[in-house]
Amino acid sequence: MYENILNNINIDIHYYNHRICTPDWVIIPRITPFINFTYVVSGQAEFIVNDVRYTVKGGDLICVQKGSRESASVNPHDLMDCYCVNLFATDVSGNDVALPFRTVTHIGIHEELIALFQNLTAVWLLHEPCYRLKARAIFMLILAKCYQLVFHSDFKLNGSSSQKRIEMVLQYILSHYNEPISIKEMAKMTKLSPLYFGNLFKQETGKTFREYLNMIRVNQAENLLNSGMYTVSEAAAHCGFSDVFYFSKVFKKYRGIAPSEILKKKLY
Repeated sequence: MYENILNNINIDIHYYNHRICTPDWVIIPRITPFINFTYVVSGQAEFIVNDVRYTVKGGDLICVQKGSRESASVNPHDLMDCYCVNLFATDVSGNDVALPFRTVTHIGIHEELIALFQNLTAVWLLHEPCYRLKARAIFMLILAKCYQLVFHSDFKLNGSSSQKRIEMVLQYILSHYNEPISIKEMAKMTKLSPLYFGNLFKQETGKTFREYLNMIRVNQAENLLNSGMYTVSEAAAHCGFSDVFYFSKVFKKYRGIAPSEILKKKLY
């Protein structure tokens, strides 16, 4: 029955975030207008859903259905690291449907599942054409794997050795894009030659290592500039560019305009 629901479900991702909580992070009491689907990697938090209190920890899957009463706060001594998707789910007729999960289910820590969320993070940040379509596709894989883990106890996640190596590098890039990163260092991390690693990276991602790294950096820099709180030089430095002129050149290549134009738009 549940599988039939998922096989015929339509997903619209409203918001996505790899959330590393600060000590004051909270969800103010609300009637949630979407489904809150969260996978906790580490740390602890307390959720209150429909007047039931849950203490969540690493390996927990949280599924707060649309229309639920929800609030949350983090344990300031053990900050939560999680992947959070706010989404709308409908059937083929456009009617709202609930996801077939309990409010909190412990599914454990699975590197392959984390890698999928990391891929979702990259797609969401890269903003390539049809990125929302790609994001939905990745989330559907996440949804299917979570379903298998919850309802089929003998299910085990797996992936090829090559995929795991590239996924490890993608995860590293997303955590260290603001630091100097070279293809030689990443090849050493995966115990491959730089040439073989470069070919494998492009095969798995469709981009060269440098193209992928620059795209992540440029998109994050654009986020910073749009906030109105950073100068071009500050945004460049925060995103791993030591040379502001090179940053401007790369930014214009991917965005078609100079980074200073972002700031000019903020003035009007």
